[in-house]
Amino acid sequence: MAEKIVSPGVFTRERDLSFLPAGVQNIGAAIVGPTVKGPGLVPTVVSTFAEYRQLFGDSFESGSGASLGYHSYLTSLAAEEYLRHHDTLTVVRVLAGSYSGATSNVNYTAAGTVRATGSIAIIGAYGTTVDDEFRIINDGTTYRFVASNPLGGLPADSGTIYYVSTGSNATTYVANLTAKINTISSTVGVIANAAAGTLQLTASAFGTSGNAITATSGSGDSFVDAYGVGSLAIQGGISSADISFTLNTISDGAILNNTAGGEGTNNILVDGTKDNFRWEIANRNTSRGTFSLYIRAGSDTIKRKNLLETWNNLSLDPNSTNYIAKRIGDSKLNLRGSGTTDPYIQASGSYLNKSKYVSVSVNKTTLNYLNENGAIRDASATQYLPIASSGSFAGGADGNIQHPQNFNDAISATNTQGYNVANNTQGKYAYEDAINLLGNQDEYDINLLLLPGICSTLAGHSSIAAGAIQMCEDRGDCFAIIDPVAFGSTITDAVSEAEARDTNYAAIYWPWIQVSDNYSSKNVWVPASVAMGGVYAFNDKVSAEWFAPAGLNRGGIDRAIQPERKLTHGNRDTLYDSNVNPLATFPNSGVVAFGQKTLQKKASALDRVNVRRLLIAAKKFIASATRYLVFEQNTSETRNRFLSIVNPYLESVQQRQGLFAFKVVMDDSNNTPDVIDRNEMVGQLFLQPTRTAEFIIIDFNVLPTGAAFPE
Repeated sequence: MAEKIVSPGVFTRERDLSFLPAGVQNIGAAIVGPTVKGPGLVPTVVSTFAEYRQLFGDSFESGSGASLGYHSYLTSLAAEEYLRHHDTLTVVRVLAGSYSGATSNVNYTAAGTVRATGSIAIIGAYGTTVDDEFRIINDGTTYRFVASNPLGGLPADSGTIYYVSTGSNATTYVANLTAKINTISSTVGVIANAAAGTLQLTASAFGTSGNAITATSGSGDSFVDAYGVGSLAIQGGISSADISFTLNTISDGAILNNTAGGEGTNNILVDGTKDNFRWEIANRNTSRGTFSLYIRAGSDTIKRKNLLETWNNLSLDPNSTNYIAKRIGDSKLNLRGSGTTDPYIQASGSYLNKSKYVSVSVNKTTLNYLNENGAIRDASATQYLPIASSGSFAGGADGNIQHPQNFNDAISATNTQGYNVANNTQGKYAYEDAINLLGNQDEYDINLLLLPGICSTLAGHSSIAAGAIQMCEDRGDCFAIIDPVAFGSTITDAVSEAEARDTNYAAIYWPWIQVSDNYSSKNVWVPASVAMGGVYAFNDKVSAEWFAPAGLNRGGIDRAIQPERKLTHGNRDTLYDSNVNPLATFPNSGVVAFGQKTLQKKASALDRVNVRRLLIAAKKFIASATRYLVFEQNTSETRNRFLSIVNPYLESVQQRQGLFAFKVVMDDSNNTPDVIDRNEMVGQLFLQPTRTAEFIIIDFNVLPTGAAFPE
């Protein structure tokens, strides 16, 4: 509202320049690798390890060879460490080759329940003879379909008498008769179909009651059954159950299958596990057209049901707010462009998935089940509601996993947890697709990348590590932790790998460490990245990104039992001089990350992890907060809005020991008329990042008795 100023006086106005646009959300790491279950190559955000376990599993039983027993993927161990201290993790499950979800049909008839069917032959296969009428007798009521010449116009139907146009020949007459019967199928109890030379009749309801329905010719012999008699009793029919809708698991892989099928004592699935699912239909209500669907754990029993999701008052009516596809979702996320530099995720279906476990494909609908008075509009629609039942899933491939799988310290170039990443179709494309997907910074907001199980010196692994680093550099707002060597390698091996790379968007740590795997109940050897993601998350939680994730205060790895090798001071010097961050061991302190160098060769502020992550954090915030200025007018007011966002943020960073000093310039000096004419708005940030004290030098000066201490 404009302010009207007439008489002299002092007028005050408020201008809120502290407005921070919405959209600066919590940003976390991304992790790429195999998992027990979950959607293949679809980046998925989880906020707790409990949620991770629900969607991606924890440990599983490997079935053969030296790997026989329970194992956890390195992906799961790294996710557990990270989510101890952070609440945002993007997980990309690697699956190579052919893989899919499992499916299960939910039926509206039980197996063995049938519709009665039958057929009458038509003399001459739609010849010229037309019977005077055709009759259907159901439960003592006769329905007459009288042939009429259309030239005189059809009489009006009345009572149980219906008139059918004969048309020009018997073919047309039978087609018209079929259409008339189907118009009133719920009344006469029969559905008709005109096949070549035969009028096929099927009871519209299921069960033995259809066997009592008969059909007969009124006079003449245009319609006869196989015995030459112009009447029949319809019976027999389909023997399999009919499908109301199909449930599809969002998760992929063979582990979802109840392969053996069937149930044992207490309703337990033969192949039921904690990682697959089952479903149950209950509360079928034909007066309202609703039912309930329960998604249960595959390992539960009838006495101890483990309900993962409960969906009540579902409907098959597309116009209802409780329509099952709307409530649960019918989408499927699919990877497209696999093996190219530009893969993407494409969604199918009409409704986004609200279930974490399943999507639905509806086979039968009950359109407008209830009329305006709340009464059932069409009694035949009640049959399509799913019957009270339960079932499990089948289908799904395991994605070219090698068996036996090599885990932990047994990882090799051609078998890292079951994948051969030197082979395009057995793992290489899968990792490359995952990394290229994460390169879309508009879609995936991440600041750290973990690839546990990829050891960059192994054949095939090196190109994946290089691709991950390149993706981080291209994004400019993400940092990678790379494992340099396999278990059993030497200091020289680790140093050689570090010397071969030059980037300030990645860091490497060595040696491997032993940790306790809580879900397979054993101690296992893991590469440093499994623990370092958690160290970074802890560092950010207790301090900030611009603090060093190293040292006794923030670099401790409390889960580590022991390192692969205890390093001497000289060992640490050799490693650190070549930009390998050592995992040192100290009495009463355990294993500690004791270095924070990036892989940059040239000495500068960016050869330290904390400085690079400071810039990533600053770029993340400023880019997210100022994207709302795009397409605004390029005026001083818009530039002041930018300054009002950026200056307070950098001041807070400075107050929290991230910067010595800073300056932000966005004014006429760098937004000249020619810049404005190019539709550009230019800002400049000058930052003096704080440095860490990595070398503390203390001089002990011994003075003679009576000497004066220096001022």
